[in-house]
Amino acid sequence: MGITRKATARWEGDLKSGSGRLDTPQSGLLSATRYGFNSRFGEEKGTNPEELIAAAHAGCFSMALSAKLTEAGHPPTSVETEAWVELSTDGGPTISAIALKTKAVVPGIDEVRFRALADDAKQNCPISKALSAVPITLEAELAG
Repeated sequence: MGITRKATARWEGDLKSGSGRLDTPQSGLLSATRYGFNSRFGEEKGTNPEELIAAAHAGCFSMALSAKLTEAGHPPTSVETEAWVELSTDGGPTISAIALKTKAVVPGIDEVRFRALADDAKQNCPISKALSAVPITLEAELAG
């Protein structure tokens, strides 16, 4: 049995001058959240699909790394991850790269073991798997 999550998007108008709204009715976190051409390709306030993918990937990876560390007997004090999703416009818009940068506080683990578990989490978190057609890099730092 699986878990299903739902989001909705409504777009009105043409691509460049139109606008959209996103909703996540189950959690209520996004409610008529604005997105549009200028929040995607410019600096207008609002979200965009790439930002939402980055947020999903950062969250999923952080949880996966925490699980891997805990399973290995080293529950983390904290895991903080940034994700950058690159949207290339050459030859039509496409997601061309994803970079993850994580910093974790993990008592009692050495760098080599930490890096191995971070690489495993990168390969196996559900969002990484879903985005496997895109090159994903990982910078992992074991902090104090």
